[in-house]
Amino acid sequence: MSLMTAVVVIVSGTFFIVETMLRRDEGAGRVWSVAFLSAMLTTLAYMVWAVDPTVMWPVAVGNTTFVVGTGCMWLGCRVFNGRRMTIATLTVAVGGIGALLTVLLAGPDAGDWAGAPWMFACILLFAALGCVESVRGDMGTYRTSWGLCAVLGLQAVFYLGRIVVVIAEGFDSTLFNTWFGSAMTSVLTVILTIVALVVTSVLRADRAGQRGPARLESSAPLGTDDVLPIASFTVLLTRAAERAATRAEELAVLAVRMDDLPQISSAFGGEAAREISEAARASVKRSTSALALIAQDGTNGLLVAMSAASEPDARRLAGIVYRGLLDDLAEVGAGVIPVIGIGVVLTGTADAQPASGDAAASPCAGAAQLIAGARESARRAAGEAGSAVLVGGADLSAR
Repeated sequence: MSLMTAVVVIVSGTFFIVETMLRRDEGAGRVWSVAFLSAMLTTLAYMVWAVDPTVMWPVAVGNTTFVVGTGCMWLGCRVFNGRRMTIATLTVAVGGIGALLTVLLAGPDAGDWAGAPWMFACILLFAALGCVESVRGDMGTYRTSWGLCAVLGLQAVFYLGRIVVVIAEGFDSTLFNTWFGSAMTSVLTVILTIVALVVTSVLRADRAGQRGPARLESSAPLGTDDVLPIASFTVLLTRAAERAATRAEELAVLAVRMDDLPQISSAFGGEAAREISEAARASVKRSTSALALIAQDGTNGLLVAMSAASEPDARRLAGIVYRGLLDDLAEVGAGVIPVIGIGVVLTGTADAQPASGDAAASPCAGAAQLIAGARESARRAAGEAGSAVLVGGADLSAR
């Protein structure tokens, strides 16, 4: 069983890591690669310990990488959903360090299960958090992610059972060795590895298809139905902003945010959420000029760049987009309308300028600053009662 588990984990992990390197993947793919690498190190460490059970360092390494690998599955889901990482990363680091120290402090007389209670508790926590995170935010709009949710939930339940049985019966009990011992853990590991490989590969491929390669020298290819990937949008926005600056003209960048798509997907199915997304794309195209730049911004948003004579003109254009969305989305499916927020930033505002000398060194720093400002305004507009459109941080409701 240990050999079979090692083969599955090493082959799967190698495949995912090599694919990450070839894709030059960023974000969630890199974090999930660390999870697969940790799983590979875990199996190798436990195989070394199986050959010579008198040494404790393989147990310490195996327990640590097991905890870190499970934690990185959770962290990868958080990165995919665009959530803050500082506290979560520190939590995983503390869990890994604790797993290492509990084995080393227990010493060689602690037996085969040295440091196991801490490891069990950490894996239970990170698997449960990963299960919840995999069906929230952007990941929640993909039915594929429910497979990852299922196996992480199964892992959490399994380790909860291990903790309960250890407390009630001990490590040497027949119940523990039959249902929660190494053999059952190996079966669970194989299932988790295979499902995680499939799900994370599909999610990464879909996200890469939306965003496209971030290369300045690209020819800025169009996405489907003339909606740009975000990388091409950034390049074209940079060039348009440079041309507008030489003519003392203004450009407005609009971020359209629909926060309730994951909940709509859960309540009415993924097909309803996709219909809303497609209707929103078509509505924004109809509500903007033929020369406007439109890009897909994740799974629940759009970005638009177009000329605006002034701030009131930008408010008027955003209002047209907002009212068009309300009218068009009311006719889709069951008539469920997500919470819509539109944020607007003008190229002439101070917020559109790079914040530092390092940012200014990047050709796309100004465009990235504009996009970030529009996204923040859209987030506030969607979250604050009575605010439909925010221009430059001020409430300019279009209702």
